Amino acid sequence: MPIASINPATDEVLKLFEPIPDSEILKKMKLASELFRNYRKSTIAWRSEKMLKAAEILENEKDKFGRIMTLEMGKPFRAATEEALKCAWACRFYAENAEKFLTDEVVKTGATLSYIHYQPLGPILAVMPWNFPFWQVFRFAAPALMAGNVALLKHSSNVPECALAIQEIFLKAGFPEGTFQTLLIGSDKVPLLLKNPAVMAATLTGSEPAGRDVASIAGKEIKKTVLELGGSDPFIVMPSADLEEAVKTAVRARTINNGQSCIAAKRFILAEKIADRFEKRFKEIMEGLVVGDPMEEKTDIGPLATEDVLGGLDAQVKKSVEMGARILTGGKKLGLRGNYYAPTILTDIPANSPVYSEEVFGPVALTFRVSDIEAAIRLANDTAFGLGSSAWTNIEAEKMRFIEEIEAGAVFINGMVVSDPRLPFGGVKSSGYGRELGAYGIREFVNIKTVWVK
Repeated sequence: MPIASINPATDEVLKLFEPIPDSEILKKMKLASELFRNYRKSTIAWRSEKMLKAAEILENEKDKFGRIMTLEMGKPFRAATEEALKCAWACRFYAENAEKFLTDEVVKTGATLSYIHYQPLGPILAVMPWNFPFWQVFRFAAPALMAGNVALLKHSSNVPECALAIQEIFLKAGFPEGTFQTLLIGSDKVPLLLKNPAVMAATLTGSEPAGRDVASIAGKEIKKTVLELGGSDPFIVMPSADLEEAVKTAVRARTINNGQSCIAAKRFILAEKIADRFEKRFKEIMEGLVVGDPMEEKTDIGPLATEDVLGGLDAQVKKSVEMGARILTGGKKLGLRGNYYAPTILTDIPANSPVYSEEVFGPVALTFRVSDIEAAIRLANDTAFGLGSSAWTNIEAEKMRFIEEIEAGAVFINGMVVSDPRLPFGGVKSSGYGRELGAYGIREFVNIKTVWVK
């Protein structure tokens, strides 16, 4: 089956690619394994020089890369160019900080000398999604390559041009051929890669079922994995919050990337005292958003990435409404060519409905009302997921309770959940395990070796 680049705004097939055969996959794995023997001996200073060049390429050609992203998965063009710049930020961050993160750490024991020593593992397989087609890859690749590993990318099959462009960036930056390789393959070939001795570890960003599959195979092979899976992030608003700021942030947090983000706010948990005012203002702003051509500067929300994503979202909403959920605005596909869905707010949501228990991947917000902070925290944690969370309050005691009691990999107080190269990123529960970014991210795929000298 061909790998297709299809413009979700127009349904136009941009380009078809034939998946590479098994013989080519094996050849690329062999190249990665052989290259690693020398690449691991390169200095961090040398790698930093190349990584800074990659950052420069991303910055200088952001419009080119932004256009590729927009044409393949539909995010607004300005957001796509910002994504390219964020990737450059990650490259610069690790180029400038890798040496500090990987420096030997002396530990005083009974030995003459004892210390912690960090060494690369080898070829790492990255199975990546389409929603942030550059950022998801670079936030893995920048620390992995700076640590002395090499990378094999199996990208989502609807963003092949993005995958090839990323490979080209690393080549143009001066990394040796084979340091970062894109494999144009389907998901059915992932087990072949995971079971090959050349692949030492794997990282996956994607759905919970995909994560379970990769973790299961890797577990049998006794290979390290990092999983960043779905999210159903709560956005809690208490009476003391700055309501206007909270509402404006809520709209951005729900509609970022056309609503297709694991860390997008999805469940808006509102204190009864401010719920009416919040919902009224929320509805006003959501209804004022411009849905249309993602290449247009005025567009706020572009199309969903694929017909399957659009169909799945529409089915979740329809079934939930049948079960009793009420539509405040939107709730339907738009009569445009392409995969467009109206900005939507649902309320009165039954606990057994699809939107309550499943991840909602699109511009659909869910509002809930609670009597107090106890009920807010209880509802926030009433999910299988635990990726990000946002809580709005100006009462110190409430801030501390949210920080301590919300079950998530991140808690943002009076702000929108975002990923930042300086901070670790990841989840708990069904949102996965392990961490990307920060010092913890670069240490995920290294041998943390104990050295003891008498």
